[in-house]
Parts: sequence; structure tokens; C-alpha cells
Amino acid sequence: MPRNLANAPIMILNGPNLNLLGQRQPEIYGSDTLADVEAMCAEAAAARGGTVDLRQSNHEGRLVDWIHEARLNHCGIVINPGAYSHTSVAILDALNACDGLPVLEVHISNIHRRESFRHHSYVSLRADGVIAGCGVQGYVFAVERIAALAGPGAAEA
Repeated sequence: MPRNLANAPIMILNGPNLNLLGQRQPEIYGSDTLADVEAMCAEAAAARGGTVDLRQSNHEGRLVDWIHEARLNHCGIVINPGAYSHTSVAILDALNACDGLPVLEVHISNIHRRESFRHHSYVSLRADGVIAGCGVQGYVFAVERIAALAGPGAAEA
């Protein structure tokens, strides 16, 4: 049976330092916490008949393992790889192994208005869409897009 929004959750992955969301550099990342993000995403998915599975790790290998898991058990991936965006070929390779699984990359800040080393993202080479500079609302946009790609009637998306 093909996985879709009705029978498989959306995996939402968060990379290093996102456990400090709401505490670390609120002038850049805002005051919402990762728990707030999870609640917003769960509400957006539920409105479309789905669920989310939000996880965070500061460890690259754990993120890779979760991407492998999503490949088998989830209907799509929303990923904010944090600093691994700019350095991790391993995360790119794991995402490339997710044939047919929609992937949306999210950045809370506009990485293109920041330091030049942040302008390149390996993850963008695989992502079906990139949302940057929309604050934590970008996660909701990404969930809505995954729902359009993986939900009932997804062929029309």
C-alpha cells in the first residue's frame, strides 16, 4: 500500500541547536520553542487528515538514521538541518536515497541575508522546495506542501 498522509506521518527533523529555539538568538530565530513548532505543525497536519513525527538531534548520524527510517515509514520529510545544511554530504546522500518521498527544507531565518557560508545548502540539492526567512511559520508552510504532495489527491498537486 503506498504511503500517504492518511496512513503515514510527516517526519519533521531538526538539526543542531534547534533544541534551544526560543532561547538562542531570539532576535534571529524568534521566541517560539520547538514544542510550539510541533503544536503548529500537528494542527496543520490534522487539518489535512495527517499527523507529524517531530524530532531534533545535535548529531549528524542520528539525523541520517531518522532519514533512513522516514524512507520506510513516513509520507514525507520536513527538515531544518541547521548548520548541517552547509556541511553535510551524509544528510544529502540519505535524502537522495528517499526516492519518491517529498522533502521540504526549512530555515527560520533568511540564510541568503546572512554570512556567505550560509548561502549554500547541500540539502537544497535534493529538496522539492526550500522555505527560508518565514520564521517558524515556514514549518507550517512545509507541512501544507507535504500534505499537497503526499495527501489524498496528491496527483493534482
